[in-house]
Amino acid sequence: MAPPTAQAPIPTEKSAAPRVWAVRLVTIGIVLAALNLRPAITSLGALLEEVRDGLGMSGSLAGLLTSVPPLCFAVFGVMAPRLARRFGASAVVCVGMMAIAAGLIIRPYTGNTIGFLIASALALMGIAVSNVLMPVIVKRWFPDRVGSMTGLYSMALALGTSLAAAATVPLTDALGGNWQIGLSMWAVLGVAAVLPWIPLVRVKDAAPAEPARPTTGTGHDDGLRITRSRTAWALAVFFGLQATAAYITMGWMAQIFRDAGVSASTAGVLLAVVMAMGVPLAFVIPRVAARLPSQGPIVVVLGACGLAGYAGLYFAPASGAWAWAVLLGISNCAFPLALTMVGMRARTGAGVAKLSAFAQSTGYLISIPGPLLVGVLYQHSGGWGVPIALMAALMVPQIVVGVLAGRDRTIEDEAATPAPAS
Repeated sequence: MAPPTAQAPIPTEKSAAPRVWAVRLVTIGIVLAALNLRPAITSLGALLEEVRDGLGMSGSLAGLLTSVPPLCFAVFGVMAPRLARRFGASAVVCVGMMAIAAGLIIRPYTGNTIGFLIASALALMGIAVSNVLMPVIVKRWFPDRVGSMTGLYSMALALGTSLAAAATVPLTDALGGNWQIGLSMWAVLGVAAVLPWIPLVRVKDAAPAEPARPTTGTGHDDGLRITRSRTAWALAVFFGLQATAAYITMGWMAQIFRDAGVSASTAGVLLAVVMAMGVPLAFVIPRVAARLPSQGPIVVVLGACGLAGYAGLYFAPASGAWAWAVLLGISNCAFPLALTMVGMRARTGAGVAKLSAFAQSTGYLISIPGPLLVGVLYQHSGGWGVPIALMAALMVPQIVVGVLAGRDRTIEDEAATPAPAS
């Protein structure tokens, strides 16, 4: 007769070894995944003129490309929690990395605009589901280190963003000046990110177990109605407004500096400074935020930096360009703060999954009109005064909803549906 421990082994050093190995692999996977979540966007921005000429793309269609990423993030991000429940978060992220790599390889060689957009959507779909599930994986594997792991993830994401923006053109020139090679080379990073997630698909059960969640009797509903939570709505709007600022920055900031008399090369460096500020701060801010009961003070500081940066752009865009770039780079670190709050405003992995999907999908929908509206205002006003005033005005509601989202409470307390009386 087999001993009782044959089917239910107690934790031992031998049985714990795969768990330690898996945690290390998850850490590597998170970093590599984060590095892949923006190069598909910023590498295209660096070579947009060459892509337009190569595909015969109209100017209006090229302008719409700035709104395709948040649209895809909103549409495909909603699918992530359901896919994770059915296949496991690790499996979905693994397939997401494959989609990113495939889309980046395919899109430069489609030969037409429609094919380019479809392949781009494939890559953005992989980014969208990974965007949503990264906070879930952090919460599940590192429940006591949400701040530090979110900081590591955010720092890697910022590094990938700035690296693709700064290195795409020089690497393209070094490889013969072919824009197709320049875009497709980032698929190598996507392939590398697939590798650690393949074994994690098989060891997903090694993740720490979550407490059982109450159901309403169907066996499929955890009783959480996310739209009933004021905190969830505040976090979604905060996410949307910070994303609006980020996409306006990526799409237009260099042009603002150039129109102020800054050289094209210096304007590119200034944009890189804005994005590079997120590399160290994205690691620090989540760690600090996780130790505070309320994240409102950090929201206010970041918002104040944004208001100061926009004021500088309005009154003295060229003479203080470096200072405004630093201030706006600090302000853009609202993104890692939002991710940290996603992990802190829910108690369980299921709650984090719902909150992450809701906040990011709703937020990205909110952010879609921003870059287009700035372009329209610039064209019709004949300068950057009105668009910059709009950017500054949007910072005020961002501060307000960020303070509300940063309050010490969870969505389970606000959105749980009472169990029916027996």
